[in-house]
Amino acid sequence: MKNMILPVLLLSFLTLSISNVNSKQESIYEILKEHGLPMGLLPKGIDEFSIDGTGNFEVFLDQACNAKFESELHYDRNVSGTLSYGKIGSLSGISAQELFLWFPVKGIRVDIPSSGLIYFDVGVVRKQFSLSLFETPRDCMAVRSYNDDILNGELSAEALYKRKYGNDEYENLRDGM
Repeated sequence: MKNMILPVLLLSFLTLSISNVNSKQESIYEILKEHGLPMGLLPKGIDEFSIDGTGNFEVFLDQACNAKFESELHYDRNVSGTLSYGKIGSLSGISAQELFLWFPVKGIRVDIPSSGLIYFDVGVVRKQFSLSLFETPRDCMAVRSYNDDILNGELSAEALYKRKYGNDEYENLRDGM
């Protein structure tokens, strides 16, 4: 009987080790899909992320970027929130453009997948999109943001002017001096 305990413990340990290896290889896109959400909610190329047992997650991008859907979405370097089936709550790090204004997306939900609709909570309103827009991760064009300037220690009159008027206007101003 004592001789049987060691092989059983060894087999249990190997089984646990294999399941841990498989969970480490799972991508954030697969995790979104398992939670009833489309993979394209996050941009292409995300390799680094963390998620805990309660659904709290954080995604790390190389740099801030924008992706074009029906409207444009902005992703900060870090995106975080809480995953549950069919929704992301307490979301930070994603903004949606409406006309010329950017609104922080506070949550995302899919009520009934067969409806083909996904809802973005941008504070006072919920934006409705076709679920098919988010089927696959999109390319994300790198952008320099105000937060990047602060993180890089480059908060200056130049950075503030560029933030307010854009790079082209800044270049025109600089060329005219």
